[in-house]
Amino acid sequence: MSEPGTPTFDQLKIFLTVVETGSFAAAGRRLNRATSVISYGIANLEAQLGIRLFEREGTRKPRLTAAGQAVLAEARSIGQGVDGLRAKVKGLLQGLEAKVDLAVDVMLPSKWFGEALRAFYVEFPTVALNVHVEALGAVTALVMEQKAVIGISGPLAADMPGIENVIIGSVPLIPVASPDHPLGRAGALEPGEGRNHVQLVLADRSRLTEGQDFAVVSPHTWRLGDLGAKRALLREGIGWGNMPLPMVEDDLAAGRLVKLAMPDETGVSYRMSGIYRRDAPPGPAAAWLLERFVAVGRRYAG
Repeated sequence: MSEPGTPTFDQLKIFLTVVETGSFAAAGRRLNRATSVISYGIANLEAQLGIRLFEREGTRKPRLTAAGQAVLAEARSIGQGVDGLRAKVKGLLQGLEAKVDLAVDVMLPSKWFGEALRAFYVEFPTVALNVHVEALGAVTALVMEQKAVIGISGPLAADMPGIENVIIGSVPLIPVASPDHPLGRAGALEPGEGRNHVQLVLADRSRLTEGQDFAVVSPHTWRLGDLGAKRALLREGIGWGNMPLPMVEDDLAAGRLVKLAMPDETGVSYRMSGIYRRDAPPGPAAAWLLERFVAVGRRYAG
């Protein structure tokens, strides 16, 4: 049996792009190449390795073979290694950034946010910082559109193709309402009782996760684009909703809000991840800030 050849990085990049996009045509659009060039590149890679990577018979979209699945993990590892190398070299060539654009999820606890940025201010006093605060998929959308070089994202969109992410920690979400709300006055609730009342829900302003909901149980919803506005309406007794525990601890202690005793509420965790585009890695200051968020989040999240 002959030894397999050595594929080029360009061939592996074409292979990974076909897998991520789901078709040769879509891969061609992403890489700005003709579909025939993509097909030719895959054929050359298969010839080089001596195996068939995709099933093309009887299907409109290429489907990975068992051998293709095995090669995929190794190809991804190589791709990530090259991206890491490019990130280091880019930092060496460009030096310190003049400005860092950061996108953060509105659910990020203020203690995490403040501590990380205070450390960044001390470490990089000459670097300007632009902060975008968004909800749900809008954070990842800003990173993908290169309007932010790094993001602190929630769980709905952090695992998008082409996005590198590292887990920071989870923020507990708890169901709350005003003590004057019917659910707040009821004490112990029946299973499913929350479905009979208006639930205040954070709206997603991005198309990445449009139509997806997080911890929504009631068919009766009011949707808001601002978490502060949601908190204000909850305190006014308008509906009930899930809120990050760090944001409402003072309200709970002062009696402005109460935690709802929902028997079907098993505890919701909102996972936070640090993200960046794999093909546009952060420079030295942004990479340092991302590492600081990871350290702070993991410490607070335990």
